[in-house]
Amino acid sequence: MAIAMERAAWRIVDANLNRAREAARVVEDFCRFSLNCGRLAARAKQLRHDLCAAVGVLDQGRLIAGRDTAGDVGTGITVDGQLSRRGLGDCLTAACKRLGEALRVLAEVIQAEDASVARRIEQLRYASYSLEKDIVVFAEPAAKFEQVGLYVLISSGLPAEILTLAHKCAAGGADCIQLRAKDIADDKYAAIASEFVRICRDAGVVSVINDRVDIAVASGADGVHLGQRDLPVEHARGLELRPLVIGKSTHCREELRLALEEMPTYVSLGPVFETSTKPGVPPVGLSYVRQATGELGKTGIAHVAVGGITGGNVGRVLRAGAKAVAVCSAVTGARDARAACRALKAKIAAFQAE
Repeated sequence: MAIAMERAAWRIVDANLNRAREAARVVEDFCRFSLNCGRLAARAKQLRHDLCAAVGVLDQGRLIAGRDTAGDVGTGITVDGQLSRRGLGDCLTAACKRLGEALRVLAEVIQAEDASVARRIEQLRYASYSLEKDIVVFAEPAAKFEQVGLYVLISSGLPAEILTLAHKCAAGGADCIQLRAKDIADDKYAAIASEFVRICRDAGVVSVINDRVDIAVASGADGVHLGQRDLPVEHARGLELRPLVIGKSTHCREELRLALEEMPTYVSLGPVFETSTKPGVPPVGLSYVRQATGELGKTGIAHVAVGGITGGNVGRVLRAGAKAVAVCSAVTGARDARAACRALKAKIAAFQAE
């Protein structure tokens, strides 16, 4: 009986090692091909290699000798919907759960053979939980922001004007609208933000609150935009009740480099041209848009060019590499905000169709 039980233990280790490695590969490929995020893909790959290194100190001959695929009764057991997946997100979720389960089994069974290996696998199990969270809080907002082409900033201290503009911009085809409420008391700001978010949600538009993570969370906004002197992205993530779209302002390559370390959903690049919204701030020009979009390529982090962009120069910004543009006065200062949005949206669509 002792020999049979020992062989069974090695079979369990072999099966769960394979299961964990396969699951980690799915996670890695999701980060690599779906998110296009080199940093998260590297973490998944490192976890898989660390697992192989940890188990590699065990007797590999006994491990492989215990395998009996033909005699494994589990290969014939199925349950309804066991391989039913609605998309890559479901594949990721299943792989993460499978990875954690397999690592737990490995730690339990290997404990009797080598306690130090079991402890290392237990550490990897906790690392897999952290990796799953980091992937999800990055992936969900990234998917929400992916289709943003026209991003409108409403900067006003007048509640009626804010809500009227939100309705018009949403009707005009804005993909994302950011609220910059000026000099409004917090109680009124929260109420206005909640109505602003409702307008955006009803129209299928991404809603973003400028600076204030607390207002974004309380109002149920899709996201928050942070300036260079606002909360770090990590602290904003700590306050979210569900994954938030988080934007970060950048004005030069050094700020971009630091922002990429924080892993926001997107970065703003600007001001591209002179703008009354940022008086006295020198424009970064189209060269920064070209450089930044090139550096963002393998990060999975989106971008939006901002600052002085109008219907007359938006083509130049798009040709410089921008996939999304943010405008303020070109829309909110227009006689007909809805028509201004439609005109800009048409120019973006025409460029993308070329």
